[in-house]
Amino acid sequence: MISLAELQRRIDAGELSADAAIAQSLEAIGAQDEAIGAFVCHADHARAQSAGPLRGIAVGIKDIMDTADFPTEMGSPIYRGHRPRGDAAVVMLLKQAGATIIGKTTTTAFASVDPTATLNPRNQAHTPGGSSSGSAAAVAAGMVPLALGTQTGGSMIRPASFCGVAAIKPSYRLLPTVGVKCYSWTLDTVGLFASGVDDVARGLAAMTGRGELLLPSTIATPRIGVVTQDFAGAPEASGAEALRIAAKAAERAGASLRELTMPAIIAEAWRAQPVVQEFEAHRALAWEYRENYDAMAPLLRARLDDSRDTTPAAYDAAVETADRARQALARVFEDIDVLLTLSAPGAAPHGLASTGDARYNRLWTLMGVPCVNVPALIADGGLPVGVQVIARYGADAQALVAARFVEQALARR
Repeated sequence: MISLAELQRRIDAGELSADAAIAQSLEAIGAQDEAIGAFVCHADHARAQSAGPLRGIAVGIKDIMDTADFPTEMGSPIYRGHRPRGDAAVVMLLKQAGATIIGKTTTTAFASVDPTATLNPRNQAHTPGGSSSGSAAAVAAGMVPLALGTQTGGSMIRPASFCGVAAIKPSYRLLPTVGVKCYSWTLDTVGLFASGVDDVARGLAAMTGRGELLLPSTIATPRIGVVTQDFAGAPEASGAEALRIAAKAAERAGASLRELTMPAIIAEAWRAQPVVQEFEAHRALAWEYRENYDAMAPLLRARLDDSRDTTPAAYDAAVETADRARQALARVFEDIDVLLTLSAPGAAPHGLASTGDARYNRLWTLMGVPCVNVPALIADGGLPVGVQVIARYGADAQALVAARFVEQALARR
């Protein structure tokens, strides 16, 4: 993988020109993407911008985000060849920070459940996860040092776990979703993939202009609550082992750990999340569903068929449950700094029939809290399995620092 932090160091030291850094990514895409299929389209030639903290950093953009320089097809034939006139807000934030947008990465149709043809660079017989399939795979394969994705259920943290990269799903609305195809306005969150925690912190800090998101020179020892999410069912052996290893490593490094049982309202919110998600999806995708029904991806179409009778009253009740759960979760964080929990049930599933199960992600997306994936284990077949570090709403800097602590603790194992 390409370290964003190392690229910045070399560019700043004059060891590597910004244009040469961009050329390296283009060369890597040319060498690897025919096999992996992470990009829908990409530039043949590109130059670095003249200034900014992300000067010389090539970035892949999930293909549900508007780009004026590339088509935005949203993984669907309905939008084949669609060319927006302007960039999504997050794309402009990257450009303003000096980044070079190098291409569009694959997405499941409308960031839902129908798999792409993208392969997992760690083991090409397995899925890279979804819906941000191409962004996770492009970073894992060393094609780009930074890529944008989105999460509505588990579309950032799960593919990061499957592909063995770092990722942050920031606090809800830290990054704007203007110009990003909506699936659920209550849940959709833009996030970043990179090789390590320091790299995603640098990318997020540059995009937002929030210097406090950069990692400090001294990493504080966190108070960690370990959560197994029993209400979401038992994990596979590799998922359970990843969590055990990460917790043990953090404890040996000096962290204070204790196992937590979540309040009952948290489990209720987990059960309510699909109601919120699909009720809003019907409205966000109303034109596509009504006017282009036959062209809709089959799994997404079936999901919308199954949920079309959800009533406003059921939706309102689910939203109210989520509000009460957020209040309960805020009280949990009064005694701990972060939560440590599963990023996925286990390693990436074999084949491309499924992008994996989001059952360990969807609650935290509904809560709007920052989540950071940290690779923790290499399972059979060379497949990575991650854990996620979660902080209270708005405490993205704290989530990143604690994730870096866990990352360093795992490296010392």
